Amino acid sequence: MIRQTTFTLSPRRRGAHLVTSEIARQLGELPAVGLVNLLIQHTSAALSINENADPDVRVDMAAIFDRLVPERAPYYTHTMEGDDDMPAHAKSTLAGASLSIPVSNGRLNLGRWQGIYLLEFRDYGGPRTIVATIIS
Repeated sequence: MIRQTTFTLSPRRRGAHLVTSEIARQLGELPAVGLVNLLIQHTSAALSINENADPDVRVDMAAIFDRLVPERAPYYTHTMEGDDDMPAHAKSTLAGASLSIPVSNGRLNLGRWQGIYLLEFRDYGGPRTIVATIIS
């Protein structure tokens, strides 16, 4: 069986945000065994799986992306939507727009130290829409 749901994550400022619980609440009851695919429907934010225990990792991840893809690079031509827009598109491409997560015993089967991140690459990106496809 395949089920699909669409939901919105609350707005966040630029940075790496742990959203595992917020997403899990939106998924509802999961099958005993299956797969969840999450797609973020935006080109200036991304989803990632990473460290869920030490918040310093989230700070460092945001800093790494900002250093890899700086604002106001002289070679950008897409500049009308603000200094953070074109870098946000590039960062989104690097990080990715979707995740596939196994489901076991009715729960997302993430590793002990893993959590789902919303990587917000705009200063004020607004609410972010996620399409979740649940396969059992």
